[in-house]
Amino acid sequence: MLSNYVPILVLIAIATAFAGGSIVISMLVGPKRFNRAKLDAYECGIEPAPKEAGPRRFPVKFYLIAMLFIVFDIEIIFMYPWAVAFGGLGVFGLVEMVLFVATVFVAYAYIWRRGGLEWD
Repeated sequence: MLSNYVPILVLIAIATAFAGGSIVISMLVGPKRFNRAKLDAYECGIEPAPKEAGPRRFPVKFYLIAMLFIVFDIEIIFMYPWAVAFGGLGVFGLVEMVLFVATVFVAYAYIWRRGGLEWD
């Protein structure tokens, strides 16, 4: 019974060894030339703003955009199994997916109207 899982365990062991080995080898062999430019934060090519005297907090808008991305990304993940099994679902599957997409579209329209997609 457990012999069916041996190839999966071997694959996991090889992947883990490769990932761990790559990290260790890069730490041992890679150059270690630190300078001010490498230690600075990189913000999409824009010069980072001067740091404040205390811990810096991210604006709430950042978290809102991140959560919206996750919600709409998960919607797409739910569509893949439906698309694969569409032939066997028939009209019921089509109606359910239309309701699902309509619900998500209403949420998207609400967020759009409220300005949730504007990056200020």
